[in-house]
Amino acid sequence: MTKTLNVAMIGGGFMGKAHAMAYASMPMFFWPAPAIPHRKVVVDVTDELAEDARQRFGFDEASSDWRAVVTRGDIDVVDICTPNNVHAEIAIAAAKAGKHIICEKPLARGGEEAREMLDAVEKAGVIHMVAFNYRRTPAVALARKYIEEGRIGKILNFRGTYLQDWSADPDGPLSWRFQKKIAGSGAIGDIGTHVVDLAHYLVGPIAAVTAMTPTYVTSRPVQAGGQDKLGASEKNTGGERATVDVDDEVVSLLKFENGAIGSLEATRNGYGRNNFITFEIHGTEGSILFNYERRDELRVMFNSDPADARGFRTVYSGPAHPYGEGLWPIPALGIGYSETKIVECYDLFKAIATGVQPSPNFADGYLTELVADALIESGETQQWVKVKT
Repeated sequence: MTKTLNVAMIGGGFMGKAHAMAYASMPMFFWPAPAIPHRKVVVDVTDELAEDARQRFGFDEASSDWRAVVTRGDIDVVDICTPNNVHAEIAIAAAKAGKHIICEKPLARGGEEAREMLDAVEKAGVIHMVAFNYRRTPAVALARKYIEEGRIGKILNFRGTYLQDWSADPDGPLSWRFQKKIAGSGAIGDIGTHVVDLAHYLVGPIAAVTAMTPTYVTSRPVQAGGQDKLGASEKNTGGERATVDVDDEVVSLLKFENGAIGSLEATRNGYGRNNFITFEIHGTEGSILFNYERRDELRVMFNSDPADARGFRTVYSGPAHPYGEGLWPIPALGIGYSETKIVECYDLFKAIATGVQPSPNFADGYLTELVADALIESGETQQWVKVKT
């Protein structure tokens, strides 16, 4: 019989919802599943919030004491869906307790903190994963397949963006994502790291950056309650305001270790952009273009195409492509955010079942944090900054 693994999920907000859905659905998509996730206990900051999350997300138990939960003998996997400032503390404690760990991105508030987390999981010998789920979009995995097969030749240039507008209104509430002591950085850590992860996944390590990191909205209304108000429509034009001390946008040029060049742009202040994650990659033998808002599509152009068929064409992801055996039986039937989390869950439990570390793991998350550190430093100095190794 397939082994069942008990999950303790720390955090019952937006990401908790996505992860809980994946635990429930993964065996339905990938059967026989490598292991069965069992939603054992969910933790939130108060007993009331935890009980609400238990009922909504289908967990057996609720708790407000993550320290007691992560050391329990009946817990196999610890899932960290909290704000960034407690990622390290929870992950290190879970590793010392011998638990497998998945941690939401960014891994930490900076490279030093991420290094401590990496050291802890490596010492413990547990399976560890960072939840950069966008690389598990089938069309993105297909892009990597084409690149590895040499279909576009040697990569020359990478262009990546992540554009949103949920924080463009200056009267939107002061989420923890606007506070450096909790988030570590703004658009850089929140969404820019997704672009960095895609760049590392598709092209290779980033070696140096030069960046601009402006803050457009310097204060926001203090929100009521402690929950994240990500994308909230509520406004408070007359109440107390507090300082925003993180970046709203990052625009950067990139140099890769393999000689490729590129650019990165991430903003949460781009009116009209919702979840606009894109990359365009040019090689010596072709190009690849992807837009997450059309996530079933990969646009490709190969130099080997005949003269009367040259130009971008669309490949619709489906059964013949990565993860296609577990998703939907017809190309372009529809891949959503939840499916990327289901695939992520599958890869995590397959890694636990086989004992082979998945990717991205904490080592990948650490490298991404080193790039984030370099982007922050370059934004402050207005100089090229080499990514530390």
